[in-house]
This record gives sequence, C-alpha cells and structure tokens, in this order.
Amino acid sequence: MNCLTGYDYLSYIINKLTNMIKEKALQLIRKNHPDNVFTRFALSLKLTWHYLLLLTGLFALLRSTFPILSPIPALLFLFVLFFFRNPKRNIPQNTNLILSPADGKIIEIEETYEDKYIMGKTIRVAIFLSILNVHINRSPLQGEVKYRYYRPGKFIPAFKNHASDINEKNFIGIESKGFKIMVCQITGFIARRIKCWVHEGNILSAGDIIGIIKFGSGNELFLPIGSKIMVKKGDRVKAGETVIGILPDDNTDRQG
Repeated sequence: MNCLTGYDYLSYIINKLTNMIKEKALQLIRKNHPDNVFTRFALSLKLTWHYLLLLTGLFALLRSTFPILSPIPALLFLFVLFFFRNPKRNIPQNTNLILSPADGKIIEIEETYEDKYIMGKTIRVAIFLSILNVHINRSPLQGEVKYRYYRPGKFIPAFKNHASDINEKNFIGIESKGFKIMVCQITGFIARRIKCWVHEGNILSAGDIIGIIKFGSGNELFLPIGSKIMVKKGDRVKAGETVIGILPDDNTDRQG
C-alpha cells in the first residue's frame, strides 16, 4: 500500500509539472530562457516523463505481485534518467571554431565528396556514440540552417563503415561566414528514433541544442576543405565543447 501511495504521489507530481516542463524545454531549445539546472532538467524530463511514468507503474505492479522482479523497472528508471541527461557545457565563443555536434569517439576522418548540401569536396568527421554517451546533439557553430532532409533507412550498428550509407539519417546544413557545414544524425542498432528541433531559416549559436538520437547512434560532421582539424581518430569529444576544427582564413576556396 505504501508503494502504491508513493506511485500515486509521483504520478500526480509528474503530471502536474508536465505542461510547464514542456514549455520550459521548448524555450530552452529556442534560446528564450537562460541555461541553468532547471532548464536543463526540464528538457530531460520532457523527453522522459512518459518512460518514467510507465516504469513507475510497472514497479508498483511488480512490487505488489512479483517483488523479486521490482528492481528491474527501478534500474531502468535510473538508466533512462542517466541516458537523457543534459549536462552543462562550456561553449567556446570564438566564431571561427567548429565544435563537436555530439559526445562520443572519433572513428573516421577523411576527405570526401558531399552531394546533398555542400555539393563539393569536404572533410568528413565521423563520431560514434555508445549507449553510455550523452545523446543530445548541438550546433557546431553559429549560422543559419539552410538545409534539412530526412532519409529513412536501416538500423545496423552505427560503428560499421557502411552504416552512414544505409541507416536512417537526418541531414542539417548550416551556412556560416559563407561556408557550408553539415551535421548528420544517424541511427544505430539500438537507437531507432531521431529527434531534430531545427528547421530551415533558424539562426543558431554555437552549442545550441538541435536534437537527440535515442539510445546509441552516430554523428557525422562535414567541414569545409581548408579547415584546420584539431582532433584525430580515437579522440573522445563532447558536444558543444570539443573543438573539431577551425574555419579557413577566408572563403575563397569554399565548396561550390
């Protein structure tokens, strides 16, 4: 009975806060609210409240019927809060810096041809996100969103070389100082839902939250040729904080 009372109380509190939390989270995404502990937690709770309610109900049910199984939803409850965490980031203010769009590990750096937005040679930096990484994605630099495209696909592990070619993928093209930069959100074997909160015409600042991929995934960052690369394969990076590269001194050699 005490357990059910606790569940009812928690359900009431979460439902009471849901509408306010949604609005606060949207304000954070639109940069209309200061970055503080409350707004960061508000976004996390907006993304998780339905999972948490379900797990709380399952915990209460198992506690009263099969107590030996009740730790399972309790542990999942804690994992969901951990996975959707939104930690504070110290965002560099130099407008020439290109920041990491995701937490994770650099698995590839190469020159390639990008044929959807940049339409030219570019430097591709691939980042793998394990299930333990923060999965909130951030803008790599200030600029205007000029391109958005979603491509349905498969769900093979994101660290495989051909995952970028066949997995579900979301493309975000940003223009800054005459340069074209693109961020790609890629699903993985476990991550099967991309959320993107920016659209064409949106003006972004470096480090702004642009989306999330739920439960393990990959990210790609396409930089202008001539950018100075500040990372190497195997490096661990943090979204909105780690400097991936520096824009070229001018845009005379930018992509066409």
